[in-house]
Amino acid sequence: MNQLTAQEAWQQLLGKEYVLTDTAVRQDAEQATFLSHQKILAILRPENCQQVQECLKIAHQSNTPLYPISAGKNWGYGSRVPVEDGCALLDLSRLNHIVDFNEELAYVTVEPGVTQRQLYEFLQKQNSQLWMDATGSTPDSSLVGNTLERGFGHTPYGDRFANCCGLEVVLPTGEMIHTGMGSFPNAKAAPVYRWGVGAYLDGLFTQSNFGVITKMTIWLMPAPEYFQSFYFSIESDRSLPELINALRPLRLNGTIKSAVHVGNNYKVLSSIRQYPWEEAEGVTPLPAKTMEYFAKSWDFGAWSGSGGLYGTRKQVAEARRLIKQALKGKVRKLQFLDDCKIKLAEKIAKQYQQITGTNLPEMLKLIKPVYGLMQGIPTATQLKSAYWRKKSPPPEQMNLDRDGCGLIWCAPVAPLEGKCADELNEIITHTVAKYGFEPLISLTLLTERCLSCIVTIAYDRHISGEDEKAMNCYKDILEQLTDSGYYPYRLGIHSMEMLNSAETSYQELLDNIKQALDSKGILAPGRYLKN
Repeated sequence: MNQLTAQEAWQQLLGKEYVLTDTAVRQDAEQATFLSHQKILAILRPENCQQVQECLKIAHQSNTPLYPISAGKNWGYGSRVPVEDGCALLDLSRLNHIVDFNEELAYVTVEPGVTQRQLYEFLQKQNSQLWMDATGSTPDSSLVGNTLERGFGHTPYGDRFANCCGLEVVLPTGEMIHTGMGSFPNAKAAPVYRWGVGAYLDGLFTQSNFGVITKMTIWLMPAPEYFQSFYFSIESDRSLPELINALRPLRLNGTIKSAVHVGNNYKVLSSIRQYPWEEAEGVTPLPAKTMEYFAKSWDFGAWSGSGGLYGTRKQVAEARRLIKQALKGKVRKLQFLDDCKIKLAEKIAKQYQQITGTNLPEMLKLIKPVYGLMQGIPTATQLKSAYWRKKSPPPEQMNLDRDGCGLIWCAPVAPLEGKCADELNEIITHTVAKYGFEPLISLTLLTERCLSCIVTIAYDRHISGEDEKAMNCYKDILEQLTDSGYYPYRLGIHSMEMLNSAETSYQELLDNIKQALDSKGILAPGRYLKN
């Protein structure tokens, strides 16, 4: 079977309207938020697991590579573009059913096309007392897709892969397996006990090309009796190590249960507004005096952070006391907000600005979406920062690929130590400056022991030469970081070669697994596997 007959077989299986071959449609799918050259043969849009199985069988028989995507919103890492040229896209967005829901045991089973928005609206309609975890990406991003990339959000369930189980997986040959207890036909604990019996396989199907996940059970968080968020800032980079070291014990002992996000002044400004071209007089990167002006106007420091407190009122009160005690003398400002304080701030915002000069109305525009994210409420407002260097405002319906937003993310992880945060900041800031971009940096206390860093390279793809400059900047940052022992927790389609530096025996094991499951190499060639 050749590629022509494979296309005919897919059309017979799915219907011609769900095998997209139009040149304009394929070219649209070949666009990312950075320069890419890969060409796509066709876009397949199955509607159920059985059709996914048959699509893979046809691909296997015809030696035609398939590249699966969920919602196709993998912005900053490659969007819908395959790692290698000549693949057909397996678009799973029509598999968008919430298959199972259990209020008492706090879980939901979803297909890969289910988005953050869809699950949130479902829980609202159910009048559920459960919260989902939400990321700062678009509400229309896939829950399964992000979890399989080991993405993270804002709540105590922010480490998403640590809060899922029960994968339904279609192997490259079209065969199906269920992981954990799901491998047994009548196992009642399949959605609640992740390990199963024997070898634990779930991790093999994250960040890999070993199979296509068509269902996943996600654990949800019971809504607490009381929720309060806290916000803090520090004056200078010099205070960053001390801040991280002060926060670490609070994560380790469970005082703070949620991820804590800390962003530098560039990251905060990009979250509030686009690049201030007028105030900067058209100069890039952003002049220090312009940054000082906005920091003073909106009252943020060199680094600003936020986290959530969850529990009974007494539990939150005790956590608040411990945080105040730990951060006393180490931060310039520490505030605690709940629903009542948010409503009060909205009422007095304009008067407060007139009296103090602080732009409280604009700060509330930044705080409220973050406040919601800590309660599992998805928002598109954080996505606006991808338009940082664009000279036109973000459209109502944001599409970073279509709108020419340049966006490359680098995501190193480190031990949760102040000296590591300091070193990350120094490497990134120094390297980014060489290429004329702003160091947009966020640090997340993701677990009790791990610090995740997200470096955003934001630019305008419509400016000639920016694509090349941004990619060179990314490669330089990655080289500097890995040379210092800081490796990324996830990779984009442009950086899979980094895996070549892993130990040989580890690479050989993965090669052997790939050969056993996909001897023809038809599923997502090049994805998270050495070249």
